[in-house]
Amino acid sequence: MLPIHTILHPTDFSERSGHALRVACALARDYGARLVVLHAAETPTVAFAEGFIPPDPEEPIRAARQEFEQLEIPATGTPIERRFEIGDATEMILQAAHEVQADLIVMGTHGRTGLRRLLMGSVAEQIVRRATCPVLTMTAPFVAAELAPEATAALAGAVS
Repeated sequence: MLPIHTILHPTDFSERSGHALRVACALARDYGARLVVLHAAETPTVAFAEGFIPPDPEEPIRAARQEFEQLEIPATGTPIERRFEIGDATEMILQAAHEVQADLIVMGTHGRTGLRRLLMGSVAEQIVRRATCPVLTMTAPFVAAELAPEATAALAGAVS
C-alpha cells in the first residue's frame, strides 16, 4: 500500500473541485494523513485604454480569499492546513506540493478536450505531467447508480 502522510487538494471552488475535496477528506481520514487545501489566485491582467479607469485589480484576489476562508472542509479527524497563494495556478500547486512534501494530489478537472483545452490550457493536465507524486483527478462524483448493473451487483456483494 502506498504510504500517504500528506494530501494536497488544490481548489478552484468549482463543483468538481468540491467533489475532489470530499474524496481528499475521506482519504485523509482513512490514511490518517494531513490535508493541505490550497487556492492559487491568479493576478488579474489589467489593460489600460485612454479614458478608461480600470477596476480595482486587488478586488478579485480579495473575493477569492474571502471565498477560500469560507470554504467548508469536511471533518477528517486529522490536521488540516489552508494555503492561499497568488500566482500561476500550475506553478503554485507544484511549489506547494514540494513544500508540504505531498504524497498525493487530489484535484478536480473540468474535462475539457480538443480546441477548448488547447485554447484554455489545463491546470490538471500540467499537474499530472509535472508533479513528482501521484495525482488523482476527479471529473464527477462517484455515484453507484451510474455503474453498470453487474458492477453495482458486484459492489453490493463486496460490501455485504
